[in-house]
Amino acid sequence: MSFRLSQRSRARLTGVHPDLVAVVEAAIRRTEVDFMVTEGLRDPARQAALVKAGASRTLNSRHLTGHAVDVAALVEGQVRWDWPLYGRIAEAFKAAGRDLSIPLTWGGDWKRLRDGPHFELDRRAYP
Repeated sequence: MSFRLSQRSRARLTGVHPDLVAVVEAAIRRTEVDFMVTEGLRDPARQAALVKAGASRTLNSRHLTGHAVDVAALVEGQVRWDWPLYGRIAEAFKAAGRDLSIPLTWGGDWKRLRDGPHFELDRRAYP
């Protein structure tokens, strides 16, 4: 099954690093679980609001530089937050990154504050 990014998801990729956009576009074509992009580039005010709300722990997010995206799983057109769905989406992102030789970090692999919807370009290759 092949999915496509919606216009809304594409709009949310505005300002995101082109390499990460390429990974998102490749991942949507190979994923078994449909997804939408919920956030890409953020301004400092949005990041501060997320920290204040407890949804983020840093004012130095990779979203501020366009090096990160968040996605939401879609099942029958409805957003779902079930953890196993994000592992399946991550498989598609990681495979796309390998195919394109673009190193990624998945928030679901973090030891603290695991973040299944979050994908970012690896800091070692994209400081």
